[in-house]
Amino acid sequence: MSGVIETLSFLRDPDFARSRFERYGDVFGTTLLGQRTVFIRGERAINDLFAQGDAIEGWWPDSVRKLLGPQSLANRNGADHKARRRVVGQLFASSALKRYSPAIVELVDDLNQELLDGASPLALVPKLRRFAFSVIASTVLGLDAVDRDVLFVDFETWCQGLFSIPFALPGSPYARALQARKRLLRRLVAVLEKAQTAASAGAPLAAGGLDLLAGGLDEAGLPLGDDDVAEQLLLLLFAGYETTASSLSCLLLSLLQHPSELAWLQQELDGVSWPPAEGEAVTAYDAIRAPRLDAVLKEVMRLAPPVGGFFRRTREPIVLADVQIPAERVVQVSIVASHRHGSESEDLGVFRPQRHLLGDSTATLLPFGGGERVCLGKALAELEIRLLAVGLLKQLRLVLEPDQDLTFRVIPSPSPKDGLLVHPCLR
Repeated sequence: MSGVIETLSFLRDPDFARSRFERYGDVFGTTLLGQRTVFIRGERAINDLFAQGDAIEGWWPDSVRKLLGPQSLANRNGADHKARRRVVGQLFASSALKRYSPAIVELVDDLNQELLDGASPLALVPKLRRFAFSVIASTVLGLDAVDRDVLFVDFETWCQGLFSIPFALPGSPYARALQARKRLLRRLVAVLEKAQTAASAGAPLAAGGLDLLAGGLDEAGLPLGDDDVAEQLLLLLFAGYETTASSLSCLLLSLLQHPSELAWLQQELDGVSWPPAEGEAVTAYDAIRAPRLDAVLKEVMRLAPPVGGFFRRTREPIVLADVQIPAERVVQVSIVASHRHGSESEDLGVFRPQRHLLGDSTATLLPFGGGERVCLGKALAELEIRLLAVGLLKQLRLVLEPDQDLTFRVIPSPSPKDGLLVHPCLR
């Protein structure tokens, strides 16, 4: 069977996995576009998967694989994947985050002013998406506002095709994404060539993290201007943009829909300062100094994780939660279903951040994936979200526009359908 009907249900139905887990248990099989696929949820099955080592490898649907590119870190496996991951990981080390923090704080303040200057009601989601893209494009690539704007339009088009059906019919999301990818790679190669020229002349690189990347690439014997590196940057832009923008939108929506939890968080935020002290932004609002904020972020990502799941492929037969899985099967870890799966006595469908402070949550939390392929940009995303949350909520009050559609589009990441219309004002 080709699995066309199952594929359409998977793409359109946010309850696709949950309804089948309820029928078949924590491990079930299906077919999606001709690919035999196994869905899993829960701590036992997921831990069994992570313990498989070389018996599994990374995998993505055709549309994602082709739009990311054959050289992308996401499409690599084994020693090659590990070596390049170490190189790219330098962009997200604690020393790099400390360097990026002043630019992120400045972008938060710029966003606040933009919201105040805009006509009400304004759609918050597009503003948050541009903010998230500006953060990753400026911190990693060192791009100025003009260059960021040029990239942003094509990047939005590219993202819209990532999880589409991979048929390049004229005018389809996938066809438009392929064209946008070509333009994006040309621009990224130009950025790298400019950086390479500067490095050859002994001049400093742009204000972003390319010098960190260049050092690791030199050690690995890879040239900074290589097309390979452009594909890694394309992946990093996506990983640091789409999912972070989704988390920011879901965070503000959740708090605006739950005013008592917002007031509870606001009590804590009234006791911290903005902007953070020089050199302390990385830890100023962490779980130790802002535990309520940490609990809210965990609860938002539990109920609306930025990625609904991730994939692996079996290279040989394995066993997951006592279920035999043959070789050449795609295993889809359902993050959404796992986040809402736990003790029957726990209200896992309810927004209750306090559960994370009390330590009584039974759900398995994997908002950034897990195992050796956990999201590289996790630390940057968490820092960005914390800085935006504190910088915005301490300075602005947002009121939801009534009678708007707040249900989620789920592809490629959750986002309110009407763009989250709000009326902003100073607190």
